[in-house]
Amino acid sequence: MDHSISLTQHINASPDKVWSVITDIPGSPATLSGVESVQLLTDGPYREGTRWKETRKMMGRSETVEMWVAQTDPPRATTVKAVQGGADYSTRFSLAPDGGGTDLTVTFGAEVLKPTAATRIMMAVFGKLGMAATRKALAKDLTEIAAKAESL
Repeated sequence: MDHSISLTQHINASPDKVWSVITDIPGSPATLSGVESVQLLTDGPYREGTRWKETRKMMGRSETVEMWVAQTDPPRATTVKAVQGGADYSTRFSLAPDGGGTDLTVTFGAEVLKPTAATRIMMAVFGKLGMAATRKALAKDLTEIAAKAESL
């Protein structure tokens, strides 16, 4: 069972500025209104293997998830992963220069690991609702990333 969403936002800022915003994990609670707090688990700059716990409010509930950088290609792309509640989550940010600015595409995917019959039924019933909430949250994140990058 695989569910994915892809959204693109044009940002009136260079890829380097956008990159600095999306890779500023300690600063994400100040940039993204949905992120309540971040606890870094590794030291040093943003790179493959960087790990943190992020507490985010989603659908009226706060949830903390451990996340890590799975791939990075500065300032073109990065992939962040998490495993939570029997699902493997992947978020890829792709940056493309465009007209003096940057097109930032975020692609979010969720794959249920070892789905049972009950899991399949739950996903059929609630999967669309969850993905709609995720789409809304990602669109808001893109808007807030753009605002921050454009203010730099």
